[in-house]
Amino acid sequence: MYKTQQNSDTFAIGISMACVIHCFFAPSLIVMSYGFLSFSVDSEIIHLVLLLTTIPISLFALGIGYRNHEVLSYLLIGITGLSLLTTAYFLEDIVTDPIERFMTVLGASIIAFSHFKNYKRCKEIQCTCHD
Repeated sequence: MYKTQQNSDTFAIGISMACVIHCFFAPSLIVMSYGFLSFSVDSEIIHLVLLLTTIPISLFALGIGYRNHEVLSYLLIGITGLSLLTTAYFLEDIVTDPIERFMTVLGASIIAFSHFKNYKRCKEIQCTCHD
């Protein structure tokens, strides 16, 4: 497994940032494209795909990081972010749109932070656990 942890952390950070970008820019793109697109993309499907992609990749990367470096806080921080992201998805119809966006952006940012710390820890100790 060549650089599995680093690659999965980097990929998970990218997915978290995709959530944030989607949250901020999707409404604008939908409004702008309404007049010339002949189809509509259901936002719920995008949210579900992002969530179902984020959870296993994040748990995999953070799990490998914990197993290799034994820093429990990064794993717990990541799980907190995943929980917030999941809660935002399921409360989408209950809470107002700004609250759901805030929860999503905060959860995705927490997840990205935990992966960044995991990645940085690996670089700091110059481990060979993924070579």
